[in-house]
Amino acid sequence: FYNGAQPIDQYIFKDTDGAYYLYYGGWRHCNVVKLAPDLLSQLPFPDGDMFKEITPEHYVEGPFMFKRKGKYYLMWSEGNWTGADYSVAYAMGDSPLGPFKRIDKILQQDEQVARGAGHHSVMNIPGTDDWYIVYHRRPLDTTDGNHRETCIDHMYFDENGLIRPVKITKAGVTARQLKTAQ
Repeated sequence: FYNGAQPIDQYIFKDTDGAYYLYYGGWRHCNVVKLAPDLLSQLPFPDGDMFKEITPEHYVEGPFMFKRKGKYYLMWSEGNWTGADYSVAYAMGDSPLGPFKRIDKILQQDEQVARGAGHHSVMNIPGTDDWYIVYHRRPLDTTDGNHRETCIDHMYFDENGLIRPVKITKAGVTARQLKTAQ
């Protein structure tokens, strides 16, 4: 354990300069480490530290990083993973190390569709500005917090690069829609 971060939910991000970073952590703490190109060992940061805490407000677990139009987007899950409050929020920064100030939730339950939408990933169709969020949620007909279904929905940005709230759908995105987007 470093900086109080439970060692779960690892995600590797490759920056446009070729540097690799591993983001991880639960128990309301998020760390980043710099990885060697072999992805098997760590490299120290310029100040000699091996682990940097980058925890934004309300962070719980499940970090995910991507870069769009020169900005870094750190996303994570908030709330209790078996509860109705499980959701996805994000922050933006000018560096893969932050600082990251929480902006807002972008994915949460819809009582007409599903509960506990969270722990996600993001896809971009290469060469486009077409983005998708992949996440899990619980069907309305279950009370089992471990019963989950995997979903995919479109993710859109406004003119300032902020992520618009994602409307969870019953149908999601079909394989045909993804193939057409490519």
